[in-house]
Amino acid sequence: MHVQKHPLSGPHSSTAFELTSLHFGTPGAGKKVYIQASLHADEVPGMLVAQFLRKRLAALEAAGQIAGEIILVPAANPIGLAQAIHGAAFGRFDLTTGVNFNRNYKHVFDDLKKSLDGLLGQDAQANVRLIREHARASIAEWRPSTDADTLKKALMTMAIDADIVLDLHCDNEAVMHIYAGTPLADAVAPLSAIMGAHALLLAYQAGGEPFDEACSRLWWDLERHFEGKYPIPPACLSTTVELRGEMEVSYDLAEKDAAGLLRFLALSGVLLDDGSGAGAGAATPLPVPLCEATPLEGVEPLYAPHAGVLVYTRDLGERVAPGDAIADLIDPVSGETTVLRAGVAGIFFARSAHRHVLRGMNVGKVAGAKAYRAGDLLSQ
Repeated sequence: MHVQKHPLSGPHSSTAFELTSLHFGTPGAGKKVYIQASLHADEVPGMLVAQFLRKRLAALEAAGQIAGEIILVPAANPIGLAQAIHGAAFGRFDLTTGVNFNRNYKHVFDDLKKSLDGLLGQDAQANVRLIREHARASIAEWRPSTDADTLKKALMTMAIDADIVLDLHCDNEAVMHIYAGTPLADAVAPLSAIMGAHALLLAYQAGGEPFDEACSRLWWDLERHFEGKYPIPPACLSTTVELRGEMEVSYDLAEKDAAGLLRFLALSGVLLDDGSGAGAGAATPLPVPLCEATPLEGVEPLYAPHAGVLVYTRDLGERVAPGDAIADLIDPVSGETTVLRAGVAGIFFARSAHRHVLRGMNVGKVAGAKAYRAGDLLSQ
């Protein structure tokens, strides 16, 4: 294992932040994998999963079982980890700028559609190599003006040319679910089955330029821009893995999740052995998927119509029909109760961790099978 340190703070700064990355295997010897945990720094489960990954990857490297390069960033947001408001961790937004740490990543397509003009050919793998070269150059030219943007540049520098990108997050309260680009549906399906995801949510463009999409969307945007004249495959399987809810931090879950991620990497040919004693797992059948892929445009967010005490009447992971009750919202003064109901058929996969909410707060998400929304599709 090779450890790298990435300074984030500018000169004369009142604080000094540093990002740490762990490097396993050999660059150029096979596929490149990038894994990061807790970009939203108050989403803790991924950081514990990373501890199990660190140990297993070190052992696999020592045994010569890594066929390529794996970069692990066990705590992807040292800036957010240092933030708190009145004793409560606050790692989703940068307190200096107010910007979500998982938004506003550089979409290198805007540079590449110009720099690649006239250079692509009919060899798909040659195109992939060329596109990655230009993507690295585009990120290198990024001139950040804040510590948060410097962090984003450091993360993208490591990930922009990877074959596989796994961004480990969690929701407020949720069952396991996964976000990915629509062209990656087949490639990400085994990961969904292995991890036991209850929702696999796909979109060509989710809005807001999140990290996973900044690594993957450039491929199908380029293919569309060049009108299919050149073979440009979706060469980066980039996905956000939502490791259930914020409070589900346990050794058992973290070890299970790390084992699932390693099994996926073995299935992808990055590991010759996933460390489980079952070789690369090729002979072991995949688990039966718990869900089919559905469009992110089909997710129904549920909002509180007024303030009140929130009492959920449905369990996470349940399938609901239009009109089914999800929760009661009780006015603590009048005692009047409003029943919150699903508007679409689907899986109730996420909800608020708060039990008193204000008007307009998001209190639940249902993954529906039919697209009906547009615009920015991710919660802020």
